[in-house]
Amino acid sequence: MSEGTIGKGYVQVYTGNGKGKTTASLGLAVRAAGHGLKTVIIQFMKGWIDYGELAGVRMLAPHVEIHQAGRDTFVNRKNPDPEDIRLAREGWKMAREIISGRKADIVVLDEVNCAMDFGLLPVGEVLEAIQGKPDGMELVLTGRGAPQEIIDAADLVTEMREIRHYYAKGVDARVGVER
Repeated sequence: MSEGTIGKGYVQVYTGNGKGKTTASLGLAVRAAGHGLKTVIIQFMKGWIDYGELAGVRMLAPHVEIHQAGRDTFVNRKNPDPEDIRLAREGWKMAREIISGRKADIVVLDEVNCAMDFGLLPVGEVLEAIQGKPDGMELVLTGRGAPQEIIDAADLVTEMREIRHYYAKGVDARVGVER
């Protein structure tokens, strides 16, 4: 890791009901790779092999790596399957090791806001990681439903707000655009 290359390092949150949260974090990873920085992305609540970013990130190795911590099914918000909880906790353990071990310049916790909102991860543990983030590391948290405590602890918060979306007209997720 090139400690100090990005300066102090900040905490960014991308939340809201609009499209573009994961895409923004992937754009940041591409930009960082262009400068030789290391980014690790952990995708919570995702386990689908057909996401285009999985193949795209392989092209950016060794500067960017991605790990999935979820299944390829929807999580029941009111009654999460124990397997969803287990996978989220496993991903969280990996995230804490990467953060505390200073194993990346940028750590993206993709959909971690949703994982907290669905009760898969405790907000307090994520907040502790934010507060204990080493200098020289950027931490990015994406997903709808960011808890207020996370928003309050962040240095940058962007809310993606849907104004219009072609899903409403029946357009499915398209290869290379939404997946």
